[in-house]
Amino acid sequence: MTAPQSIQETLVTGATVWLTGLPSAGKTTVAHELARTLRAEGRAVEVLDGDEIREFLSAGLGFSRTDRDTNVQRIGFVAELLARNGVLTLVPVIAPFADSREAVRKRHQAGGTPYLEVHVATPVEVCSVRDVKGLYAKQAAGEISGLTGVDDPYEEPESPDLRIESQDQTVQESAAAVYALLTERGLA
Repeated sequence: MTAPQSIQETLVTGATVWLTGLPSAGKTTVAHELARTLRAEGRAVEVLDGDEIREFLSAGLGFSRTDRDTNVQRIGFVAELLARNGVLTLVPVIAPFADSREAVRKRHQAGGTPYLEVHVATPVEVCSVRDVKGLYAKQAAGEISGLTGVDDPYEEPESPDLRIESQDQTVQESAAAVYALLTERGLA
């Protein structure tokens, strides 16, 4: 074995795991639980939380279709950059439009970077009960509009790599399902 081959074989493969779903579906909770497991194994992991990205990377963007698409593409760019450099990048972001998610997938494919889409398929009724930000209550009271999945569209993935029914399992079970997918694909 030559030196370059041995170095190549020791490199850790990064990947992007995009967790999409309605507000309060459990995307971020699952991502942080999975991140704890992966970090305990010594993996480089980053969680690109949608709320944090909105504050720092996408400040000034609103919630129009164009702004939402721009936000998703910015996140996708950063995720692919991290993943191609060996970081397991967990992205718990609503990303309501299928074509935006597909553009992110294609960016990853073009760079040869692994990309997995996980649909956290929690019913809107469950999300509204879990809602710690009070968005569903504000929407019901007429204080806000444009809430994804209620009065703004959410296009469910037709064939995600994994679908999690988070209302039927614990956070740990949901994270374990994503971990199993990573393992199956040789990424964990």
